[in-house]
Amino acid sequence: MLTRRFFLQGAMVAGCSAAAHPLMNTVTFAAVPGDRRLVVIILRGGMDGLGIVQPYGDPRLAGLRPGFAIGPQAGAADLDGFFALHPLLVPALMPMWAAGELGFAHAVSTPYRDKRSHFDGQDMLEAGTGMDVPGAMIRDGWLNRLLQTLPGAMAETAYSVGEEELRLLSGAAPTMSWTPEAWLGLSSQGRRLLETIYHDDPLFRDAAADALVMTAAEAGTGDMAEDDPAETRRRPKKPEVTKVPGRDPLAAFAAARLRGAARIAAFSLNGWDTHRGQDAALRRPANQLAAMLTTLKADLGPVWGKTLVLAMTEFGRTARQNGTAGTDHGTGGAMVMAGGALKGGKVYGTWPGLAEADLYAGRDLMPTADLRAYGAWALAGLFGTPREMLERSIFPGLDMGADPRFLA
Repeated sequence: MLTRRFFLQGAMVAGCSAAAHPLMNTVTFAAVPGDRRLVVIILRGGMDGLGIVQPYGDPRLAGLRPGFAIGPQAGAADLDGFFALHPLLVPALMPMWAAGELGFAHAVSTPYRDKRSHFDGQDMLEAGTGMDVPGAMIRDGWLNRLLQTLPGAMAETAYSVGEEELRLLSGAAPTMSWTPEAWLGLSSQGRRLLETIYHDDPLFRDAAADALVMTAAEAGTGDMAEDDPAETRRRPKKPEVTKVPGRDPLAAFAAARLRGAARIAAFSLNGWDTHRGQDAALRRPANQLAAMLTTLKADLGPVWGKTLVLAMTEFGRTARQNGTAGTDHGTGGAMVMAGGALKGGKVYGTWPGLAEADLYAGRDLMPTADLRAYGAWALAGLFGTPREMLERSIFPGLDMGADPRFLA
């Protein structure tokens, strides 16, 4: 239900940007030049790259993790003779690997080091900064800074999908957001109140009218009878998001937008903080990640061939298992990549080894590449963003290094 606070907040937002008003951006449509799409998934909690993309060819892994299921003999799928895919992801994702639509970057991280805080690590990941420019000092996200450079980019160019606020897309450039829990449901009295409040403002009056039409259509209720004595006690039933096994509603919504004017979508997936019983703890997030990727592929149809998916996490986890069959906050990890715009079927990066002397601080996988560099090369290839702009503005202080050539 709309509240007075909602209207007051809306008025303040409108004073800054009409495109950001919640009743305006539902009817704002725009596109940017080009047909390529980008989906960024933030894997919150610190995904264990050594578990998801197992370097079973390194003989030290088994010694560091004697209680874990490792390699093809334990149900993982061999990828290239050295790396294997975690058993939970095999049924859904191995067909993508075989089709060249799935890949990974290993031994990667942001510049975040040593403190191993989820909040700070995620701030730096979404802000796209380095240690010399802490993420907390930057108010906008690297995807929003990209949008500020794209000619013709408007609200529907980029979508933030899900219940959590994504700093990744926050900033001066207008974007749109959707959550399965957000719904504008009004009774007839509520509609009359809205019309009265905005009656003398043609801009918001017309936008509000459009929003109410869409609300009635989504609820499937139409107008309530004005002479219904029970009308003031009735509310339209809130539409439910249908959950189908093997499908993800966030990915389905993003795919629907990306088939149209949108070019960028971002959402997050929690549950990767596996301190205890990691094999069991991974089941939910791993299955959900698989559902996200397979739903994107199925629903995007021919647009999948123009799409790149980057699934990033704030840091990896310790090389050694802990005393509760889990792993603790680490440093180097892995990034998951997918889509028809990817040169898949490959694990990218330089493997540092797992010997004691090769580990970061004697405990973590040593990063050999900056995670931000993969993001930067993705933006350069997908949207033609100049290297100088990427290294100075979008990812401040980044040295992109050599092109890893992971785009098709």
